[in-house]
Amino acid sequence: MQVTKRIVPFVILSIVSVFGVIYSPLCGILACLLIVVGLYEFFYMVEKKGVRLFKPLGLLVGALIPITIYFRFSPGQGWQFLFIVMALLLLFLLELGKKDAHHSVLSISATVFGVIYISWCFSFIIRIRQLPEGAMLTGFLLLVTKSSDFGAYIWGKKFGRSHLVKRISPKKSWEGAFGGFFTSLVIGIIFSFFVKSMDFLGKLFLIIILAALAQLGDIFESLIKRDCRVKDSGKLLPGMGGILDVIDSLIFTAPTCYLYLTMMA
Repeated sequence: MQVTKRIVPFVILSIVSVFGVIYSPLCGILACLLIVVGLYEFFYMVEKKGVRLFKPLGLLVGALIPITIYFRFSPGQGWQFLFIVMALLLLFLLELGKKDAHHSVLSISATVFGVIYISWCFSFIIRIRQLPEGAMLTGFLLLVTKSSDFGAYIWGKKFGRSHLVKRISPKKSWEGAFGGFFTSLVIGIIFSFFVKSMDFLGKLFLIIILAALAQLGDIFESLIKRDCRVKDSGKLLPGMGGILDVIDSLIFTAPTCYLYLTMMA
């Protein structure tokens, strides 16, 4: 039943992702939408703990990051530093405007962390799309990362016996983790032949890194959900949870993939 519920949203997301990979403007729009919704879900989960966050400001800054990246707005280092200082100052002033000082440090810290964790990290997928051979590299990233999620789910369902991190996610197993890694490795190697900008050993090493980080990203989001005492980040996708549940693995793999590609260039 759970697998059946996942089919429709999975197919829709897959089709939309293909068009997003092919058409650069759509990639930017999708990335911005996923970031805003995912960031909203993160703020919602944290507020379940009784921490009042600065959601409007956080969502605004979270949306501006992918927009400025898409339009290749690259301010100088001095302007970037000024923007950071002004944002922190605004957060401080907003905190002063609250009627009480309850969870002041948590409010500011969680707001900033959410923007960095979701908006800044996931925005690297736009940077990858803007690289030479960007469409192929973005497709490569998505296939390697999401095949890890898919493989871990299928293998875990069928062969899962040994708990991976029981205190965080009782349903995750070592069998599922190995299955996800193996699935990601096979899919990545097959698709790597279409990527011409790297040699095979370079691509193989990148696949191994992404396959491992994809699962760490999923586990880290499970840790956040466990701490906030929620099962899913949202209910937007029946059978799959929220947007953050879908993009959690890409949050770790996207910046790693971009840095690897630019360093190896």
